[in-house]
Amino acid sequence: MSDRGSGERTAHDRTGHERTAGDRLRTSIGALSLPNPVLTASGCGGTGRELAQFFELSRLGAFVTTSVMPQARAGRPTPRVAETPSGLLTAMGLPGPGVETFLEHDLPWLIEQDVRTIVSVAGDGVEEYGDLSRRLRGVPGVAAIEVNLAAPNAGDRGGTFGRHPAAAAAVVRAVRAHARPGVPVLAKLAPDATDIVTIALACVDAGADGLTLINTMDGMAIDPHTLRPALTGVSGGLSGPAIRPIAVRCVYQVHAALPRTPIVGVGGIATGLDALEFVLAGASAVAVGTALFHDPTAGPRILRELDEALAARGIGSLADAVGLAHRPAGYVPPQVRPDELEKERT
Repeated sequence: MSDRGSGERTAHDRTGHERTAGDRLRTSIGALSLPNPVLTASGCGGTGRELAQFFELSRLGAFVTTSVMPQARAGRPTPRVAETPSGLLTAMGLPGPGVETFLEHDLPWLIEQDVRTIVSVAGDGVEEYGDLSRRLRGVPGVAAIEVNLAAPNAGDRGGTFGRHPAAAAAVVRAVRAHARPGVPVLAKLAPDATDIVTIALACVDAGADGLTLINTMDGMAIDPHTLRPALTGVSGGLSGPAIRPIAVRCVYQVHAALPRTPIVGVGGIATGLDALEFVLAGASAVAVGTALFHDPTAGPRILRELDEALAARGIGSLADAVGLAHRPAGYVPPQVRPDELEKERT
């Protein structure tokens, strides 16, 4: 696959060896090697065709699909989107054409575009998740599987698997059991759990190769004109900059507990510095979501800004920045040039 990225600007590590931007930005999620850490967030890039009007999708580290379910779903009736200060409330109901159409039309198109594709899956029961994983097992072009543990769970009266360690572990175990060996399984968690670290530990123990943190938070808005809830589903998922501090906190806490587990940070990323914040907290990659709705080119822009932010701080590679906020004050990572640090102080 082509490794198109943010150009070939160079930096030097402390031994004086030249490093290209491509080298700086490489990352991995389990066995999946990526040319850069910027992904789309599930559900925010459509089928990929919508974003492809603005840039080549292969420039991103990977494209994360809208959550695929066994059968086609129309989703909830409108209105199902409402803007809020610094955020967006959505109650879509996971609309989609179902796995058959995805495998016949959407995934082949992404493969033709040379796109690294992470397939998000969701179901109403453990068996459905396992069946979806089985369907994807022999399909080429699946770089990883993201398990949407914040999807409505019909057996739990609209709750989510991701709020209960045992339930989350059961789903991850079912997906891992049927996934093709070598294909990473990522567990996507909601922040509404009482203790997200406990959920994360349960998922990793069940076979998750990585974690995606976080999904949307439950929220609600009331329309002052109609005097009724703004969404037909009453409440919805809050995304955007409003949840970024919560997402960063979750990434930080989980990385502290599981420092060797790759994390994809999600939640209100709109700039390269936002992405850097997640990386410093412990994320090996980041996913851009709500920002795409008003700036479809946000992915490549954030990638460029992140690259510039690393270079400006003298950090020779993305890997050197992952989890850096956990280090003691005064710690200098291996690829930071002391002369650049001195410039920053002055």
